[in-house]
Amino acid sequence: MPPTPPPEKMMFQLTLRRRGISDQAVLRAMEEVPREEFVLPADRPDAYRDSAMAIACGQTISQPFVVAYMTEQLKLQKTHRVLEIGTGSGYQAAVLSRLTANVLTVERFRTLADKARERLEKLNCFNVEVLLGDGYALPSGAGQFDRIIVTAAMDEIPQSLLDRLEPDGILIAPVGPAHGVQTLVKVTRSGDHFERKELVDVRFVPAIPGIAREL
Repeated sequence: MPPTPPPEKMMFQLTLRRRGISDQAVLRAMEEVPREEFVLPADRPDAYRDSAMAIACGQTISQPFVVAYMTEQLKLQKTHRVLEIGTGSGYQAAVLSRLTANVLTVERFRTLADKARERLEKLNCFNVEVLLGDGYALPSGAGQFDRIIVTAAMDEIPQSLLDRLEPDGILIAPVGPAHGVQTLVKVTRSGDHFERKELVDVRFVPAIPGIAREL
């Protein structure tokens, strides 16, 4: 028989289900990724608490429910190529890696990018590429994506990012003021038309153009 998961991980899964996460593949990915590897050492005892936590460079790791909810809304398939803006600790990218073919994740802080790369390699997430870069100005060679997830608040979703979506692609991003409540927005592309749907209120750190000069 497989070992019984510790109580905090059982409560973690139960909380996600109670809050409406029903996609079994997403729940399985959330269970498989060891969240304690992505938080600060002092926070490891609370790694499975359903709350955001501080990480290096003044950034945060999102609360598990938000990670699961955003992932579920992407409706991922195994063949998809996914872009993530805002690597942070690498936790969201690790969850995505369990569900899809290829993930490109972009981070503006070198410290975060390097540490995330180490964690993802340690966990055998070899289908994830971590890029130090500007999420507002992706390299021209980055190409198109079936799904895009933004994990920092944008005042508005730039058209340049929407144009990166493949036909029938989905983008999800928190939109709103940097230091207030934002709304999670889901955009679906159909040809040259973009259908926008507002989902739930959230709080994210702001998305800032450019690569950080320090850290």
